Amino acid sequence: MDMHSSNPGPIDDSVLYDQDKHVSAAVWEGQERGALRCHEHTSKLDRWVLTDKQIELVKKAGFGFLRLIPAISLDNPLISALVERWRRETNTFHFTVGEMTVTLEDVAYLLGLPIDGEPVIGVTYTTCDAVCVKYLGKGPGSGYTSGGMVKLSWLKESFSHCPEDASDEDVECYTRAYLLYLVGSTIFSTTTGNKVPVMYLPLFEDFEEAGKYAWGAAALSFLYRALGNASLKSQSTISGCLTLLQCWSYYHLNVGRPRLKHDPIHECFPFVLRWKGKQSGPTSNRDVAFYRKALDSLKASDVNWSPYTNIGHTVIPVNIINSLILGRSKTMLICFDKAERHLPDRCLRQFDMTQTIPEDVQKWERKSRGVDGGVDLSLKMESELNEWSYRRLHIVEAEEDVEESEYMHWYLRITRKLVGRPIPISSEFQRMNAALRDIAHVADTLSTHGMDDQQIQAVSRIRYVAHECLRDQFGVSLVVASVPNEVGKRTRGKEKVRRKGMGKRRKKEDTDHHSLYRLNPMASQLVSYPAENELDHALQCLPPSETENVRASLMVHKVDEVEVCDDSNEVDDLHFRHTAEEDDDDQPSQGASESAAELPCTATEVVQQPSLESTEDVARQVEAH
Repeated sequence: MDMHSSNPGPIDDSVLYDQDKHVSAAVWEGQERGALRCHEHTSKLDRWVLTDKQIELVKKAGFGFLRLIPAISLDNPLISALVERWRRETNTFHFTVGEMTVTLEDVAYLLGLPIDGEPVIGVTYTTCDAVCVKYLGKGPGSGYTSGGMVKLSWLKESFSHCPEDASDEDVECYTRAYLLYLVGSTIFSTTTGNKVPVMYLPLFEDFEEAGKYAWGAAALSFLYRALGNASLKSQSTISGCLTLLQCWSYYHLNVGRPRLKHDPIHECFPFVLRWKGKQSGPTSNRDVAFYRKALDSLKASDVNWSPYTNIGHTVIPVNIINSLILGRSKTMLICFDKAERHLPDRCLRQFDMTQTIPEDVQKWERKSRGVDGGVDLSLKMESELNEWSYRRLHIVEAEEDVEESEYMHWYLRITRKLVGRPIPISSEFQRMNAALRDIAHVADTLSTHGMDDQQIQAVSRIRYVAHECLRDQFGVSLVVASVPNEVGKRTRGKEKVRRKGMGKRRKKEDTDHHSLYRLNPMASQLVSYPAENELDHALQCLPPSETENVRASLMVHKVDEVEVCDDSNEVDDLHFRHTAEEDDDDQPSQGASESAAELPCTATEVVQQPSLESTEDVARQVEAH
């Protein structure tokens, strides 16, 4: 068996030192969080009607191509599976074939945003009125603001139609409002769902000057930070430019890639437009587990390391072509307080180079913007700004006569190779129980003749621990199937998914699992009691004096066609399904629908059960339910 089946890594944790905080640690223990809620707000961008004057100003500001990108339907499960592979320690995806990432080159090709220029940084604000009045000509009402953020809906309601006879000053105000809406709904979308910080507005004061900022680098920094936050097991949402992330995956990975309605030979810029009007096959079964399994088994043939090689470059603007070299710049990306490392040396194959063992990642402080208004972040981020200023001096070059096998040998030791378990947790649990029975049997039958006191004590301890473990598995809880009201009728139910606050759910799960499986480290799944023959085999390992007590503590009321299944839809020897309480909110969270597979099931109930002294006690407990 592959060593990663039992130890998914990292074997050497010098690189992925935050593994215990990562979502993959929770997934390995069976704690599924479902698909992330994806916050990108592009659906109403087409309701803005821009005049010719406005379009010219938008182009000057550097967003002429971004405004052309239509709303693309997000594949939440695919994005969620990609997040499970993202590592904030390296700002890269850790796949089975090596590391990959979204680079500055990808941003230039896919979004057409400038990746070279001044860093996007400025002054923070805690109120909106004064800033909006200065740059937009009027301020929002009290119901449209929150701290230093303004609602996107107010911007659209107030500025989406610029009058034809508007003065030049009004045209500029309407255009600034559009640009704030554009960046707030795409490259700088937040997890609030409908707000954008007004701190970007002063950068649009002069449109010529706005065009000198490295908006593409800022967008990538923002996305890196969003991916890093979403990769923590405590998170359930993600923001940033998810259109960029999804289309990057379409270009590089043969996983979830849709079929195209048009001939891709007719390319247009930016390259995200290739996926406009996409056509894909059935996706109803493509939940997070589906994509996770695909990424866990990713092969080199599934990867297109340099997908832009054969695309016609005649449609690409000269200024974009001249800046593509920065795709290989090992530098710091900046978007106000979000400073993130760009590490192309870890993904050299994306630049048609042989991958070598990269240098250790220099740790950096992830700072948060000041809560006080009027804080100039450029004064707080001197070292980060200094790195960006020397970006052209740190271009990664290819090394000659390098064997990539050396890199892969190193990589497989430092990476997390698997996210999902190749063997379901329920099967692991059954295997563990079988091992416990074997240990108990060996301890019970082992002759202590010739042993000294210390050895005898050790054998006794092993025997005691093994029997206690078996008792915990067989005697702590009781599974009772709901009895049908009439003979011949079956109680059928559909699986209902709880999507309340993740913290509340996890807290309840932790309590339930502790009481159900005090020993089992994989107790995040509902595990059925063994069948009668399995129980008899287990009881053979117990001393005769304890056998009846254990039998008395376990009673399963049988009903035809009872099924209790684990959360991963894996069905083993006993087919059980755990039904969850319905959420008070009738509308499930965005992206959670794939978790609610509606399979027919007999309703079951898990009842906390203390040790019982006799079968009569057990019977009384059953009748009570």
